[in-house]
Amino acid sequence: MNNGIYAKNDVEIAWCPGCGNYGIRNIMLKVFTELGIPKEQLVYCSGIGHAAKAPQYYDLSYFNGLHGRALPAASGIKAVNPGLKLIVESGDGDIYGEGGNHFIHAIRRNPDITVIVHDNMVYGLTKGQASPTSGLGMKTPIQIDGVWETPLNPLLLALTMGAPFIARASADEPEKTKEIIKAAINHKGFALVDVFQACVTFNKINTRKWYKDNTYFLEPGSHDAGNKQAALAKACEESPWPLGIIYKNETKKTFEDNLAPYIGGDRTPLYKRNRKADVVRRLLEEKT
Repeated sequence: MNNGIYAKNDVEIAWCPGCGNYGIRNIMLKVFTELGIPKEQLVYCSGIGHAAKAPQYYDLSYFNGLHGRALPAASGIKAVNPGLKLIVESGDGDIYGEGGNHFIHAIRRNPDITVIVHDNMVYGLTKGQASPTSGLGMKTPIQIDGVWETPLNPLLLALTMGAPFIARASADEPEKTKEIIKAAINHKGFALVDVFQACVTFNKINTRKWYKDNTYFLEPGSHDAGNKQAALAKACEESPWPLGIIYKNETKKTFEDNLAPYIGGDRTPLYKRNRKADVVRRLLEEKT
């Protein structure tokens, strides 16, 4: 494929051959190209893990932070410059495990960011431990008797916390996944896309064939994504898991819209505004 202007081709990609991360990378490069977003308006954030390396393989500005800390960084960047397109791309362990608390509270604030989660149901970078989405009974080098903790349902959690855009997709369905992610990026508010992708090295259960056999796409007209009760029902479905846009709410105000500097219609980014040194000095003196 033609990777276009958004691909970084002069670096070695540290993913195993056959990893589903490659599929997501190819999808994202097509998304950028088709949306035509100027590179200077795109900013990526990620945490730690194999999926979190993804921003290093795009020719874009990015912030690669601590494990699980991508969402607060993305929220802060968006607050300072609301005109940017903020995308968080990381793994199920990073976002739902180490970053679980940030995930919940980012949804509550509703920043205008898109969160792409590589969900392979295992920790790949640290050699195959169970992740928050690993299935019951899955045996790993750490969980030698099998996983007994209830797997996290990220779509259900996001929906009950008030996320205004929730979807699930698959790395092995590039065209449909591309359209889902484009819709997520164009949505104003917190948008979650949980993308199933196979870890070919450490997860021998949830293989590419397993995802194919245990998912189905929502057909046009078969699901009302604007109906929260219908979305709750779909979010609870398992074996097979539904793929597509589960919920979409266009009316919820974003984190940036609720910030005092932007109330009233002035969208001048904070970094471009003149700061009154005397006011800042007085505030600091009052706090001390």
